[in-house]
Amino acid sequence: MLNRISQFFEKHLQHEDGSEELSFEQKQLAVAALLIEVAVADYNLEDSELASLRAILERKFKLSSERLDELRELALAEQSDATSLYQFTHLINDECSAKEKYCLIEAMWEIAYADGSLHKYQEALIRKVAELIYVSHSQFIRARNTVRDNQSPSA
Repeated sequence: MLNRISQFFEKHLQHEDGSEELSFEQKQLAVAALLIEVAVADYNLEDSELASLRAILERKFKLSSERLDELRELALAEQSDATSLYQFTHLINDECSAKEKYCLIEAMWEIAYADGSLHKYQEALIRKVAELIYVSHSQFIRARNTVRDNQSPSA
């Protein structure tokens, strides 16, 4: 059974007017779904992760405030439910360039490190997504190191 996050994305990821290609917004929503999955992977959704998620979605994907609020509520409601990654990674493979895929992995690391610690489930999820979207292991490591090295030191 699909959970509410999957239903939200399924609704917004339908091809418009019979078009074969997804709109830019639809593609970004697929990416947002994977970022939400990282935020909830450790079963402990911190305010810092929510803030980071919102900031990344605003900065990188220019999602509307309404969509951001809806995604936040869905993430909070569904933090313990599992979803299939395939529907999202399939879209990413079909619609995103290699650079966009790398940026997704980097953004996933940003979410994972947002609360100051990396949970093994978050790392495993990012690794799985990287494999599913054909991001090389060296790029996976590069993205992790870039984000980790750019984290501000804890006070």
